[in-house]
Amino acid sequence: MPDASGAEALSAAGVTKRFGGLVAVENMSFSLAEKEVLGLIGPNGSGKTTMMNLISGALKPSSGEITLYGDPIAGVGSSSVAKKGVARTFQLVRMLPTMTALENVAAGGVFGHARRWGRELDDYAHVLLKRVGLPNAANAGVSALTYIDQKRVELARALASDPKILLLDEWLAGLNPTELKIGIALIEQLRTEGCTIIIVEHVMHAIRSLCDRCIVMNSGTKIAEGTPAEVLADHGVIRAYLGDENA
Repeated sequence: MPDASGAEALSAAGVTKRFGGLVAVENMSFSLAEKEVLGLIGPNGSGKTTMMNLISGALKPSSGEITLYGDPIAGVGSSSVAKKGVARTFQLVRMLPTMTALENVAAGGVFGHARRWGRELDDYAHVLLKRVGLPNAANAGVSALTYIDQKRVELARALASDPKILLLDEWLAGLNPTELKIGIALIEQLRTEGCTIIIVEHVMHAIRSLCDRCIVMNSGTKIAEGTPAEVLADHGVIRAYLGDENA
């Protein structure tokens, strides 16, 4: 298990997001240690992706603070947050459809935290394609790739900026059992390498095997925090997922 006792990489303090009369995230506070893998889980509609959007800069909090290594990032915009060192994947794969796999990966190195150009960028994109298991896909059009391979390209693109924190928003969603094993192994490799990661995921096997700690959300609020074993045995968590009769 990576050492999760290092410096505080990310902190959220009293973060709330309102959309008119709807409170999507309410008074969320938590911290993420360097090299920690943190699971953000909860039933559909609990506010997990909204929280990821707040961290990545896609949304501005209605109130509260988010810091990256002590640097405030709440409300500065997604491009600024990316340049500061936060990279993400999405629930639905977002590819640049007219570009090759190599060009898609290279885009992450141009617009993210650690910028590269020219030959250095191409070489690094090749390295990342190999790292995610696609050493021969550089010149392939992304529309011709399988779903798991598109996910691999998206992951390589996120890694191309050498992010300080990687956000994986249901990256394992939609994979068949064989692809799921490949996906979990890839994240496990990143975990072993000491990446700092927040995972939003519904695949509980992945949460149990990958996460050092979990935060559970329901109706926009945090209802539990602890190790995967602790939170998945919590009566409040069971109630949120399965209803009162199962708690």
